[in-house]
Amino acid sequence: MEINLISDTVTRPTSGMLKQMFSAKVGDDVFKQDPTVIALEERLAAMFGMEAALFFPSGTMANQTAIKLLTNPGDELIADKWAHVYNYEAGGVSFNSGVSCRLIDGNRGMITADQVKSSINPPDFYHNPLTTLVCVENTTNKGGGACYELDELRKIRKVCDAHHLKFHLDGARIWNAMVEKNQAPESFGKLFHTISVCLSKGLGAPVGSVLLSDKKTIGRALRIRKVFGGNMRQSGYLAAAGLYALDHHIERLADDHKRAREIASVLQNLKWVAKVEPVETNILIFEVQPQIDENSVIEKLKSKGIFISSMGQGKLRIVTHLDYKQVMHEYVLETLGKLK
Repeated sequence: MEINLISDTVTRPTSGMLKQMFSAKVGDDVFKQDPTVIALEERLAAMFGMEAALFFPSGTMANQTAIKLLTNPGDELIADKWAHVYNYEAGGVSFNSGVSCRLIDGNRGMITADQVKSSINPPDFYHNPLTTLVCVENTTNKGGGACYELDELRKIRKVCDAHHLKFHLDGARIWNAMVEKNQAPESFGKLFHTISVCLSKGLGAPVGSVLLSDKKTIGRALRIRKVFGGNMRQSGYLAAAGLYALDHHIERLADDHKRAREIASVLQNLKWVAKVEPVETNILIFEVQPQIDENSVIEKLKSKGIFISSMGQGKLRIVTHLDYKQVMHEYVLETLGKLK
């Protein structure tokens, strides 16, 4: 038995999802003639209470398109130091948009309105880059799946409005946040100028993210997606997987969260574990004792058919997901408890 807990991106389409994909009605989406893509875009726009949406092959491309739309070359965006748009998008902020990043030392990947306010460059001081955009990630990847409170996001939006800044949400795991915090998607739609949502992580689709905004911005996004090489033809087969995921895979995310917390409970009682970070959703980060090489832990677990990942500096990560079943979970709990 092989148990892959490296990421929630390792899932494979379920039989029901594959059936819906194979039976999808498709057209040429470059000409906006794919009915299944249109259905997915309209459904997500309505769900978040936003005017329009655009289907992308990846969350990185959706995020990079949003940044391109909301900034000009030479501008600066504000984000947490662990933000995905800075750490894991191959320098796309500077390469694609000519924008620099003002990084904030937040809490588990989350920043506050006060931190944002104090990081804005004076707009009339032309020696500094012009601050034009704030990006937040929910849930936070390197922050261990931490979730923002809506009240803090509302405060950040007020700061953005007062200083004429745009506000983008990297919602790669927004579904986990909404399930855990019992939040409504419309609450996020009211706060952000652009939102990217991912279908290929917790929801288990094989490919796809969607960018949400107003009609004018999404009209401009269509051109940027073309520039970035993101146009797809009969992409309704992929959009069908997203529609299936929205119907069947949102509420079950609570199971992933529960299992992650149960793994954390076992780890907290092991002598070779130095620290287990708080677990809110499906990402669990823990540290081994200083005298232990984290790679040795990875190898020991690998020998028992369990795959996890290293974050460096003694930190390890476990991510629960759709393909991680209860029988696997019981085996992992037992194996961790016996590991020396």
